[in-house]
Amino acid sequence: MRTPLTDRLGLAHPIIQAPMAGANATPPALVAAVSEAGGLGFLGAAYLSPDEIAEQAAAVRRLTARPFGVNLFAPAPAPQPTDAAAAIRHLAPYHAELGIAAPNGPAPPRFSFDDQLAAVLASDAAVFSVTFGLLPDGALDAARSRGLFVVGTATTVEEAVAMQRSGVDAVAAQGSEAGAHRGTFAAPFEMAMVGTMALVPQVVDAVRVPVIASGGIMDGRGIVAALALGAGAVQMGTAFLTTDECGVAPSYKDAVLHAREDGTRTTRAFSGRPARGIVNRFMRETEAADGGILPYPLQNTLTRAMRTAAARQDRAEYLSLWAGQGVRLARRLPAAELVRRLAAEMEETLGRLR
Repeated sequence: MRTPLTDRLGLAHPIIQAPMAGANATPPALVAAVSEAGGLGFLGAAYLSPDEIAEQAAAVRRLTARPFGVNLFAPAPAPQPTDAAAAIRHLAPYHAELGIAAPNGPAPPRFSFDDQLAAVLASDAAVFSVTFGLLPDGALDAARSRGLFVVGTATTVEEAVAMQRSGVDAVAAQGSEAGAHRGTFAAPFEMAMVGTMALVPQVVDAVRVPVIASGGIMDGRGIVAALALGAGAVQMGTAFLTTDECGVAPSYKDAVLHAREDGTRTTRAFSGRPARGIVNRFMRETEAADGGILPYPLQNTLTRAMRTAAARQDRAEYLSLWAGQGVRLARRLPAAELVRRLAAEMEETLGRLR
C-alpha cells in the first residue's frame, strides 16, 4: 500500500521501524532487514558516540542499498545541580545483587549533540529524526544541505505545529500508547498523554506536512486504521522488539511476549524522564522510594551500569523494559517476515472493508 510519503521516501510499505535508543534495540542487522523488506529501518543513535554512529550507519549500508534513518534526541539544558545521595543509596543494593561496583554518582555526558549530528550528516542515511524537542539553530539547514528528510516528534497538536514551523519535512505523532520515552517538549507530560487514534487526525488537520502515526500499532489492522485517519505511514517499535535481529536481552523479549495490555505504565524510575515500560521490580521499588529518582539525564546515567550488567546477565527485573500497550500482539519473527506479514494483513483488512 503506497502513500505520498512512501513515494517520497522510496518505500514499498508505509512501515517505519521506530528508532529505539539503547539496549542494542536497533542493531544494523535489524535496520537493514526492515529496509530490505520495503519499510524504513531506523538507527536509534541517541546514546551512541559519533564513532559508533559512523560505524553502525556504515554497517547498515553494507547490508542494504535501500533508505534508512538515524534518530537523535534534541539537546536539553544542563540539569541543575542535584543531591544524588538518596538515589545512590537506593541503587547500591541492586549493584551488589548484580556483583558490580557500587554506584558513585551520575557520569557527565560523553559527547555533544553537535558531534553526534556531524556523524549523522556524514553517514549515508536518507532520513534524520529528532525527539524531545526542536532542532537547534542551523541543525535543520545542515541536514537539508546533505539531502536528509527531517522528521520531528510531537505528542500534541501544539508541538506538531511548532515542528512544522521549524521547517521539518514530516511529523511523527506519538500517542500515549507508545512504548519508551515520551517526546513531549511543549506541555506538562501529564497533559500530553493523548491516545494515538485521537491525536493523529487532529495533527493531520493542523499541519500541512505528512504525519507518521506512532503508538500501539502492532499489526496490519492498526496500520490501516492510522492511514484512514490521514497518516502517511506508521512508526512501530514494540512490534520489532521481539524480532530475531533485535539485540535486546532474551529476557526482555520474553517479557514483551508474555506481557498484557495493562502491564505497562509510564515511569521516571530508569531515566528521570517519563517512559512507558513493562512493570518490574526496579520500577516498583524505585517509584516507592523516597528521593530515589534524579532528573533526566542524571537518573539515566546513574542507572546505566545497572542496566548494562542486567542485560549481560539477562535479568529482566533490573532492565528498562520499554514497550507499548499493544504488547499482546507481539510476535517472534525475523524482521523481514514481520514486514511481509504486516503488508499482507493490510491487504486483508482492506479486503474485508471493501
